[in-house]
Amino acid sequence: MKRDSKTLVKLFETLDTERQNSLLDYAEYLQSKGGPVKKAPGKPLDIPRPESESVVGAIKRLKQSYHMVDSIELFARASNLMTDHMVKGRDAEEVINEIEALFEETYQKMFKDFE
Repeated sequence: MKRDSKTLVKLFETLDTERQNSLLDYAEYLQSKGGPVKKAPGKPLDIPRPESESVVGAIKRLKQSYHMVDSIELFARASNLMTDHMVKGRDAEEVINEIEALFEETYQKMFKDFE
């Protein structure tokens, strides 16, 4: 039998309420003994940058590439850069380069926490 979270959920759903509560108690006990286990983030997907790409398209591509990154601060900074492009007329390629650097920097900080 494959042992993963889906299997655990299926087993959990077959139990009566009393045994479900016992299983939850045991899981909480195990977690308290060792704390949560941090998983290292996966590697970014290698989605090539098209020759002519909009800033919005770049953000969409980078969200797919760096699917493990979910940072409000990152997206706020990327939005500011996109606004600079759209309102202030900053060069799209320059803005995309900065947004790519933001995603990579955020990923590297995230990865560093797991070393």
